[in-house]
Amino acid sequence: MTEPLPATMQVFERGWLSSNNILFTGTQTALVDSGYLTHAPQTLALVQHALQGRPLDLLVNTHLHSDHCGGNALLQQHYDCRTVIPASEAGKVRDWDEDALSFIATGQQCARFGFDATLSAGQTIRLGDMDWQALGAPGHDPHSLILYCPAERLLISADALWENGFGVIFPELDGESGFAEARATLELIATLDVRLVIPGHGAPFADIGKALATAFSRLDYLAADPVRNAQNAIKVLLKFLLLERQQLALDQVAIVLGGMPLVQESNRRFLQLPMEELAQWAMAQLVRVGAAQVQARLLVNRD
Repeated sequence: MTEPLPATMQVFERGWLSSNNILFTGTQTALVDSGYLTHAPQTLALVQHALQGRPLDLLVNTHLHSDHCGGNALLQQHYDCRTVIPASEAGKVRDWDEDALSFIATGQQCARFGFDATLSAGQTIRLGDMDWQALGAPGHDPHSLILYCPAERLLISADALWENGFGVIFPELDGESGFAEARATLELIATLDVRLVIPGHGAPFADIGKALATAFSRLDYLAADPVRNAQNAIKVLLKFLLLERQQLALDQVAIVLGGMPLVQESNRRFLQLPMEELAQWAMAQLVRVGAAQVQARLLVNRD
């Protein structure tokens, strides 16, 4: 049985194209993370239904990957809500540098949004009439924050910890350090007294010890041979594209992958395959695990 949430807190479990959204009520209303751009109308509908006419006062992003902030613009337009982002991302958002924000590198979409305030590791934010500590969680993303409520022993872990792993270690794909930071983040989480984790993707879970053991094992596996991290990233990026578009012509997959700077760089650093060969490999991997199927010259998403 899943541990209960406080009455002022609700989780919208969204799947993988959109991150989970956490809605808070109480003295003020707030939403943590807003999902992907193409799901923004659905995000708005979920929030409207849950708030039953109340305004959304505050929007908070754990990090600014497209699947966590893609609904920001629509929510801001509808509610004129105050928006809080990680402090280290402020300049990129102010200048709307889509390259620095990773949207161009990953071939993903995000409508332009603004912000009203920033949040840094070590600060506290009040959500659902509870105090949440912002903790730095680099690894998957150098600028990511996680949120911990000591009074309720709750952790909003974003993509730093899932029940069966964590998000792609993106910095390593560009030649930056990421494995060591991911390990430090997991070690930090291990020091917290947590009864329930609300991850960026997947259902909330209570067995944090098992999740951490899985994550450390996964990290050891990837760090032992960085090629594995690159291969995983390319598979994830192709799957994300399939989740967004639902199908791709087989003869377009190499073109689409080749148009993603992050795939180009990962291939250059680690795999060094012709793009057609890389595309065939990535498609075969998704088909092998049941994440896609080939139908009439199309690569079709499977959930």
